[in-house]
Amino acid sequence: MRSSLIGKIEKARRYAQEPGRVSFSDLSATFHGENGEHTIRYSEGTWHCSCLFFSQWGICSHVMALQQILGNMLPKEALVSPIEAQLPEK
Repeated sequence: MRSSLIGKIEKARRYAQEPGRVSFSDLSATFHGENGEHTIRYSEGTWHCSCLFFSQWGICSHVMALQQILGNMLPKEALVSPIEAQLPEK
């Protein structure tokens, strides 16, 4: 039994070194910001944050921080802000 567990631990370490294997479709997190806690969600292809700035702009530093932290573990559309999506392609 222990050898099975050891094998799983080793496999988990290998997986952890390859974050590209993971892709989030739904996510919920609490961000401890400078002005309090904010709830951030990514669901059905859309970001949501409880901060005031997000309610006005559709993007905020909390979402941008998670985009940077999670990087390629997010679907490509989750890495683009609503403002960037409106810009014409180059």
